[in-house]
Amino acid sequence: MKSPADLLAEERTAALVRLEALDAEIAELRIDRGRESADDEHDPEGATLSGEWSKLAGLRDAAAAELVDIDAASARLADGSYGVCIDCGRKIPAARLEARPTATRCVDCAAKAGG
Repeated sequence: MKSPADLLAEERTAALVRLEALDAEIAELRIDRGRESADDEHDPEGATLSGEWSKLAGLRDAAAAELVDIDAASARLADGSYGVCIDCGRKIPAARLEARPTATRCVDCAAKAGG
């Protein structure tokens, strides 16, 4: 079993790689949107540039939020509060933290909170 620090480091690396890839796709799409010949609104073959932009922006926002969660979990690890439920104060099961290293609630409290 990997340590929480290792799991968080892996998660952080994966989130940064996703952010970099999404930023590259957004930059490419920005170039496409600037072209006068990019009349995709009338293209029956696929998604519009606006639709693609919205999708990529949403994915980027989610990856950035994940990075914030990972950094917060790393801070909890550093201050000794990692693995403690923010609602009830009980220890979060290791299996939950292994599956979801950024978890802030135990299973029961997460279910009550709707997540």
